Amino acid sequence: MKYNNVLFDLDGTLTDPKTGITKSVQYALAKAGIIEPDLSRLLPFIGPPLQQSFMEYYSFTEAQAWDAVNAYREYFRITGIYENERYEGIPEMLSGLLSQGRRLFVATSKPQIFADVVIRHFNLDPYFTAVYGSELDGTRADKGELIKYLLTKENLATEHTVMIGDRKHDIIGAQKNNIAAIGVGYGYGTTEELNAAAPDFIFNTVAELAASFS
Repeated sequence: MKYNNVLFDLDGTLTDPKTGITKSVQYALAKAGIIEPDLSRLLPFIGPPLQQSFMEYYSFTEAQAWDAVNAYREYFRITGIYENERYEGIPEMLSGLLSQGRRLFVATSKPQIFADVVIRHFNLDPYFTAVYGSELDGTRADKGELIKYLLTKENLATEHTVMIGDRKHDIIGAQKNNIAAIGVGYGYGTTEELNAAAPDFIFNTVAELAASFS
């Protein structure tokens, strides 16, 4: 592929945060009086901004959703952030992209302070020029807003930049900024979700994604 600048989503794209995120949501719901024993029902929380998800899936008001986000962070910042796994083949792929002369960035709706910890925890920081996340108050949690901010700060040419992610929000955010989008099928977006968002490419494994750049 021709793209010199490669933007990666974090959750569901570089790492599998299923346990940490779902347990953090479960904790937040319990503090709101909602007992959810089935963690699989909380998988849709992986990827989108948390506040929106609490409002969408549990009909919280905006104020209730922010209370839930704050409760989520009580568990996440101590325990949940480390209940995470790096997808197999990620370091090798990133190393290969760097050897081709590409610049790599993280673009995640996760708050910057948490994204930095995750990237360092998995020793991925040497591969990335910079990590871009949201603020704790929700600023730049929208992926379109975040990508626009990143493109401006790094002065990246849109025609040479691609966004890679597992959810529709990554694809839509890229399209809003007129950059190419790659959907990955090994994360938490369903096939139907990714197809509906209409990325330029879809790859089902890390190996397929890596091979597409060779």
